[in-house]
Amino acid sequence: MRLVSLLLWVLTIALLLLPLLRRLPRRRRPVPAVHDELVKDPVCQTYVVRSRAVSRTAAGQPLYFCSAECARRYLG
Repeated sequence: MRLVSLLLWVLTIALLLLPLLRRLPRRRRPVPAVHDELVKDPVCQTYVVRSRAVSRTAAGQPLYFCSAECARRYLG
C-alpha cells in the first residue's frame, strides 16, 4: 500500500512540474551567419556551394568546379 501511495505522489509531482519544464528555453543550434552562394561548374554545368567547390584561377579569373576531375578536364 505504501508503494502505491508513493507512486501516486511521484506521478502527481511529475504532472505538476511538466508544464514548468516545457517553458524552459531549449538549446538551439547556432545558425551560420554567412550565406554561401551557388556557383556553376563550367564543365558539367552543375551548381555547387562555393565553400565546397574546387577553385582554380585561369586568366586572372576564379573558376569553381564540382570536383577535381572537372577542374582537370577544364584546365587540362
